[in-house]
This record gives sequence, C-alpha cells and structure tokens, in this order.
Amino acid sequence: MLMASVPAHAQRAGGLPLIRDAETEQLLKEYTAPILRAAGLAQQNIRIVIINDRSFNAFVVDGRRIFVNAGALMDSKTPNQIIGVLAHETGHIAGGHLAKLHQELASVQSAMALAMLLGIGIAVAGGGRQGTGDAAAAAIMAPQQMAMRSLLSYQRQQEEQADKAGVKFLAATGQSPKGMYDTFKRFADQILFSAQFADPYAQSHPMPKERIDSLAAIATGSPLWEKKDPAELQLRHDLMRAKLHGFLDRADTLARAYPMNDNSLPARYARTIATYRHGSVANSISQIDTLIAAQPNNPYFHELKGQALLEAGRPAEAIAPLRHAASIAPDPTLIQVMLAQALLATNNPKMADEAVSALQIAVQRDPDIPDAYTNLAMAYGRKGDIPHADLASAQAAATRGDFTTARQLATRAKGRFPIGSPGWVKADDLASYKPPAGIARR
Repeated sequence: MLMASVPAHAQRAGGLPLIRDAETEQLLKEYTAPILRAAGLAQQNIRIVIINDRSFNAFVVDGRRIFVNAGALMDSKTPNQIIGVLAHETGHIAGGHLAKLHQELASVQSAMALAMLLGIGIAVAGGGRQGTGDAAAAAIMAPQQMAMRSLLSYQRQQEEQADKAGVKFLAATGQSPKGMYDTFKRFADQILFSAQFADPYAQSHPMPKERIDSLAAIATGSPLWEKKDPAELQLRHDLMRAKLHGFLDRADTLARAYPMNDNSLPARYARTIATYRHGSVANSISQIDTLIAAQPNNPYFHELKGQALLEAGRPAEAIAPLRHAASIAPDPTLIQVMLAQALLATNNPKMADEAVSALQIAVQRDPDIPDAYTNLAMAYGRKGDIPHADLASAQAAATRGDFTTARQLATRAKGRFPIGSPGWVKADDLASYKPPAGIARR
C-alpha cells in the first residue's frame, strides 16, 4: 500500500504493513515525549511505529519501538485516550518486561523439555505394558500445562505493573488517567460476556473486572481525573483521525463517519482526501485550498496539495506547495522525500541537485525509508554519479530487508569508488553485512 501522505511511505517490517505519515508521527511524538521523560527513557530514541491495521491494538516487541495500530488512533476520541495507551506500553519498556518475559519463557521451555524427557522415560521403563502410554502422556502434559499457566500468570502480572506505571507517568506529566481507564473499561465491557466462562489462569491479561477494579483504585482518585485535553490539541487529534479515515476507509464508510452536514474542519479534511482518492483532482485541489485558507500555516494541508498534484501527473505544480510544507513542518523528513520525488518527476536535470540535497538530509534524519534511497539513486543517476547511485540502490534494498540484492549492488558500487573513500567504506560495510539471526533474509 503506497499512499504518499498517509501513509506518506508504506513499508513492511517483520511482515507488518506500516504507515509513514509526517502529521501523524509528529503528533504521536509530542504525545510520547513527556511520558518518556517521566519514565527516564528520553535518551533511548524510542519510536512510535504505526501499523496499517483497523483493529484497536498497541504493543512492544523490544525496547526501541512502540507499535500502534491505525485502528487505535482512529478509535481514540481524545488525545488522552491514546496517550493512556502509550503510557501503558511505556510501562512495559521501563519495567524491562520484554527481557524478563524472555527469561521466563526460557524457563518454561526448559520445564517442558524436562517433562517430555520424563514422559519418554516412563514409556521406556514401562516396556510397552498396558497403561504406561496413558501415564507417559500424563507425565508430559501435566507439567507443560503447569509451565504454561506459570508463564501466563507472569504476563498478567506484567500487564498490571504496566497499568500502574502508566498511571504514574500520566500523573508526573500533569495528565489525567481517565482516558486510559475509559479505554480499558470499554474493552472490558466488550469481552465481559465471553470472559465470564473463561479460565482466569489461562489468560495472558488480567480478567476484565479484576483489571478495571485494580485500575480504578489507582486512577479515579487522581486530582487530575477531570482534566481535559487543550482545545488546540483536540483539534489536531481530530484532524489526524480524519486523515486516517480519509485514506483508509471506503467511500460509503467515510460518508457515514463524516456526513455532508458536518462542516467541521476535520470532516472537511476527511471528505477532501476522499475526493482526491476517489473523485476529480480539480475538485480536490479546490477543497484543499479552502483548508489552507482556514489554516494557512498548517504544513500538512500544503503537503496534501502537493501530493494530489504529484499523483495527478502534475509534478512541476506540486513542487511549490511541497517546498512550503517542508519549510514550516516541525519534522519535514517525509515531506522532503515527496518533494524530491516531485523534483525528479519533472525530468528536468537541473532539479537533480535539489533532490539530492533534500534526500541526503532525509536519510540522515531517518535511515529507514526505502523510497528515500530509491529516489536518491535516481537523482544520482540523473547527475551521472553511478557509484553513488549503486550505493543508494543497495541501501534501499537493505532497508527493505533484501540483503542479497543489497550485497550485490554494494559490491558493484565498491568497485567504482576509490579505495578508502567514504563511499567505498559504506559500500564495503553493506557488501559484507550479515543480518542477525531472526532477521528475514532474501
């Protein structure tokens, strides 16, 4: 899925379809910055990664990234609700839960291995006598079930600890825990019926009523409980949600969420994106201009105009709004990649230098954008700089996880650079790179 603005750049990581968008990422960065400071993690360079999935979910898999589904952003009606979720996930990172869970898992696996050896031992000792098969099966299964219950119990404890840590971080940053409570309460209500017949010892998360009762005990007494999000932040949140709806929803679904009688700025934003995606470019440009008139200093409205013109085959007209968007955006990295794409699409050799400059800055700020390297390779090719074009192509392949192609291209680039030059060193590093165990190789 490639939607240049939302997702500004779509890519995959470990099989997950990711969304890259300057507006959404900037807002999430502002949401998490105070939480990470309160958790003592401000220097850890933790990123928020958006997954193109409509379900409500967020999780961590390491100490560097918090993954958030687009559905969680779209369904969180206030900033405080999604900030509460991010605070909970930060609690997992601050508590070192992933490393501890790996240790617990290793212990469980060891217990399972011992159980299997014991079962085999009973079977061998039984010599095939009647009943020994059942005994062996019981000897294998019972310890395995106990070990699994132990692991799930450990996970439930971690979830409870993350809840408490999240409330603590919210209090330290002067924010209400109500959004966090409301979100988890909504989930608890949704699964209450099915959970009433579930085995509480076979769950990875605390049972709904237990969790909500525990969370209520520490959250509802907060003096910040009734504190509301600032109106300006709420508007930015609503615009972000509208943007995601505009790009990800079907036209009929969007019409129900943002009917024509809703003249709010977020509703107009969503409908404008839908017009650009499903209707005429001319109409969408006219609608974007009305958005710009309402908020002239909103970089993402200018970005949207540039994107619509670029994808309509009018790259020369897209350059001015994209340049302006990049000049006023807090973090213009993704916008600069789109600007470079527009510059190159004009097929004007004089534009190659500006494209190279924009892309070099972009990959320095964020080295994980495959499209940036692909466009950089094209820009270097336009300039006749084949060694750097090959190196950029190798970097694009490596960023996509295609290490076989990356090594081949890097080896070719290495032969074209003077030995010991910066380009040669980078190409040599890529040509000899071997991904760690567990990283997909192609």
